[in-house]
Amino acid sequence: MSATAIDIAYLSRQTGGDHELERELLALFAQQCAAHLRTIHGSADTQTRLEAAHTLKGAARAVGAWQVAEAADRIELGLAGPAHGVSEAAMDALALAAAEARAAIARLDCAA
Repeated sequence: MSATAIDIAYLSRQTGGDHELERELLALFAQQCAAHLRTIHGSADTQTRLEAAHTLKGAARAVGAWQVAEAADRIELGLAGPAHGVSEAAMDALALAAAEARAAIARLDCAA
């Protein structure tokens, strides 16, 4: 994992430097992380898990959470593949990336 879980420079470009909007987007992303991780880890339905991984990947890309996006992409590819499965290592990588992103968001929120 890189030192920065959220690419703040990218997010700032996306929001035109609107710090309030950045905080709102990051708060929403943190909530989405939790919800989609629950679905990816807990749903018995492969299609539901795949859709959650895809949605999380897009949300992560929108805020510059590149490690989350990459990990969600690996999950999505595994679920879409012929075996319709994902390794425990891939699931752990996603959980770790999401935890790091959420921790970075919490630190940013405290610094505001």
